[in-house]
Amino acid sequence: MFRPSTRHNLPSSSSNPSLEVKVNKRQSGIGATAGPSARYPYRLNFYETPPTLDITLEEFETFAIARLRVLSQIEALSHRSLPYAQLQGAITNYTKTHLNLSSNTARNVNLDEERRKDEIGHWVLRLSFCRSPDLRARFVRSEVSLFKNRFETDDVNERSSFLKSLEFDWQVVDENEKTRYERELKLCMWEKKDDAFRNESWFKVPWYTVPDLVGSRKVFVRAGMAYVPQSLQISLVLQTYASRLEKALELTAKNLPRLDEDERLGPVIDHLASSFLSGVASADYQSPDSASAQGVVTAEMVDDVARKHFPPCMRNLYDRLKRDHHLKHFGRLQLGLFLKGIGLPLDEAVVFWRRMYGATMSDDKFNKEYKYNIRHSYGQEGKRTNYPPKSCQQILTQNQPGTQDSHGCPFRHFSPDNLSAFLSSTYPQIDKGSMEMRDILDSVKSTHYHVACTRVFELTHGVKKGEGLGGNESVAHPNKWTDRSRELEREVLERIKKKEDSDEMVVDS
Repeated sequence: MFRPSTRHNLPSSSSNPSLEVKVNKRQSGIGATAGPSARYPYRLNFYETPPTLDITLEEFETFAIARLRVLSQIEALSHRSLPYAQLQGAITNYTKTHLNLSSNTARNVNLDEERRKDEIGHWVLRLSFCRSPDLRARFVRSEVSLFKNRFETDDVNERSSFLKSLEFDWQVVDENEKTRYERELKLCMWEKKDDAFRNESWFKVPWYTVPDLVGSRKVFVRAGMAYVPQSLQISLVLQTYASRLEKALELTAKNLPRLDEDERLGPVIDHLASSFLSGVASADYQSPDSASAQGVVTAEMVDDVARKHFPPCMRNLYDRLKRDHHLKHFGRLQLGLFLKGIGLPLDEAVVFWRRMYGATMSDDKFNKEYKYNIRHSYGQEGKRTNYPPKSCQQILTQNQPGTQDSHGCPFRHFSPDNLSAFLSSTYPQIDKGSMEMRDILDSVKSTHYHVACTRVFELTHGVKKGEGLGGNESVAHPNKWTDRSRELEREVLERIKKKEDSDEMVVDS
């Protein structure tokens, strides 16, 4: 698999057709289709037949990243204890933006292109997630949640046709058997009226294929078989989907070493896996042009902005800088790029850092040893690269801090006691022994650092639990925390100003 030929194609593997994808450097495309797609007749997909398509290297990565963002968001939402309706609504809204799949009745939509992107993204991520039992389990959970959301929002007729195409080996309970166990079956129904029972159809499956229904006593079990009503069919479908995906991932893991033969794909696969392990999908920060949207941040303003709007990682760095008048290289880099991202110009950055070092350093030493690096990070020296602020993924996975370092992520790199003390002393809204603090520490314990950070944002900004940065978005970048925090402050100030203007008009009249 993924073995390049002289034509830069990766030919299909005759020895293992279960893992085929052809990668091509030529730009490929599919024209718009009208009506149901010939290749993808259904919106739902069990991904049982691997694609034998020509795709570009760019598509290989971008399609996988798009799906990775959706799966990362689903995992984050699932750990935020949201009501079921809110959770499904958030997943639906997010997938519409990043990985939309339209039904066959949709008009002016390229169904082939949408479903092609969905399919390729899924199969590429299988390569990233098959390498360890933990990754496989997390991938299956997120994929099942995505499939469930699509199943519940699918067109009824299309969904029925899709299920028939799968040809499940479920045993249909005939009328005689249904009548024989009428009393037992009715006890499992929410609606126990005779009409509801007569209209309901039932399937028989081995009880171990529906452990969730058995555990919640929603099915009748006899002779090792569970009697599942049509209304709970989704549980059967999800169990089957999860089981088949788990087996497919194990098969992929056995064949993964063959991928090492293509040096182009290995780094992409590794990057996708590390992105998910860090809890966030890779995404570059796009500044909202802080200078025009929220105003230039001067050296004088940094202290006030830090107190109100810095995320925990940057607040920790800033407090250490104020206390020690010094930061090590990676700490300076992490904070410096962050400050650039929130709107601190180069000349003000030089003033800020010189002031923070204070009397512990002479002007001559500062100019010789530190000013160059500041100008370099702004793209004014060396290769003149305008470096972007570091994302959460980079902070979590790159340049791990030592015992004397200050950079990194407090949620990952602090001990639970130190984290609890830091949060309670930095943010008065979070009491050290509160239920909120326990929720944060539980998220950290399960390595969902972005969920813990998002919960801190909600608590410190009076935001409803589950809302995150807005629209259920989790914190994936320190600068996004600050941008949203400043935006919320501006909204409050605007409301106050409108109220004051309204009150003045009442007085004048």
